[in-house]
Amino acid sequence: MASQTHPFFETAVRAFEAGVAAADPGAAVTRHMPDFDRAPLVIAVGKAAVAMAQAASKMLGGLQGAVVVTNPENAQPVPGAMVFASAHPVPDAEGIKAGKAVMGALQNAGDGQPVLCLISGGGSALLPAPASGISLADKAALNEALLASGADIVTMNMVRQQVSELKGGGLLRHAKGRVTALILSDVIGDDLRAIASGPTVAPLGTRATARQALQDLGAWDGLPASVQEHLSNDAPAKDVPDTRNILVGSNGQSVAAMAAALPDATHHETALEGNVVDAAPWVAALGTGTHVFGGETTVTLTGTGKGGRNQDLGLRVALLAEAQGWTGPWLYLQAGTDGRDGPTDAAGAVVTEHTLAAMRQAGADPAALLANNDAYAALKAGDALLMTGGTGTNVADLGVLIRS
Repeated sequence: MASQTHPFFETAVRAFEAGVAAADPGAAVTRHMPDFDRAPLVIAVGKAAVAMAQAASKMLGGLQGAVVVTNPENAQPVPGAMVFASAHPVPDAEGIKAGKAVMGALQNAGDGQPVLCLISGGGSALLPAPASGISLADKAALNEALLASGADIVTMNMVRQQVSELKGGGLLRHAKGRVTALILSDVIGDDLRAIASGPTVAPLGTRATARQALQDLGAWDGLPASVQEHLSNDAPAKDVPDTRNILVGSNGQSVAAMAAALPDATHHETALEGNVVDAAPWVAALGTGTHVFGGETTVTLTGTGKGGRNQDLGLRVALLAEAQGWTGPWLYLQAGTDGRDGPTDAAGAVVTEHTLAAMRQAGADPAALLANNDAYAALKAGDALLMTGGTGTNVADLGVLIRS
């Protein structure tokens, strides 16, 4: 990418890599592995599932009958486990197989056998188990509607819990022994109910609150009839069996690691959240110096292009920098810690004072492409996409802004 020659590039990438390393899932499992009286059944779900399962295997002396569910980029064999590579962010048939395998493993476990759940971000889409009467296609349509609506991750997962057999504590009701969960958070604020839609914790809401949220987002009328019918039939809350949930990694820890890697940087502890339209001006107003921050923004889709929240945010900041007449060298890196921003192969964006000119020289109109939700095409034209490949972890997004 063109920005690799920029004087700030190596500094920004070093900070981002430090943030990703702080969320190393294997190390997190090793630090927090509890003792078990007998060998537990291991269920690992999320983008970091393979690394977490491998670490657990070392700690437990091997796995037997385990189920590991992750995305294709991070999938690899794990001895003693069935591994499923299912789709994200919209669920697919492989995910349905994975959901059935998890429920089957839990039901076939010995009476009283403890269960170790290893949970990381992405689990909501990777492990679909639609409620009775709802098809995979209908579940996928709901996911697509939520993604396009601009809903934040907590709202999205609150809705998903109400149409699932495993989310919102559903997994616990299939277990025959006590469940212990080691959880790597991709949710700002680390609400355990929202991470991977909370398979081992109580739900965030009810069918009524899910229905109201979808109506408020303007997404209700376009949903499949089966989803509308299910959410319209209120049901009493179910008891959540006793469990032990342990947070082992988070976005805040990764931002702190970035700050440690850049001692002269301003460490912004308040998470960057909300729609990218509002988040971009916040970044653009940070001023000179080096700034590190984390968070997770949202995008409301109105166009037909391709991109992700980090790419969109990076392009918006570049346009604001131009409009505000920034002088001197500057660089802004904004990327997802999982190495995949939205439905693309890019982790995010690295934009500089030269990026917009490079786009225009390549025949691209950055403002027009942004208006069509096509940040990927604009950044590709400007050679400003950050490509890392799958990182094997997921603790939301990280940002580094350096201005002279």
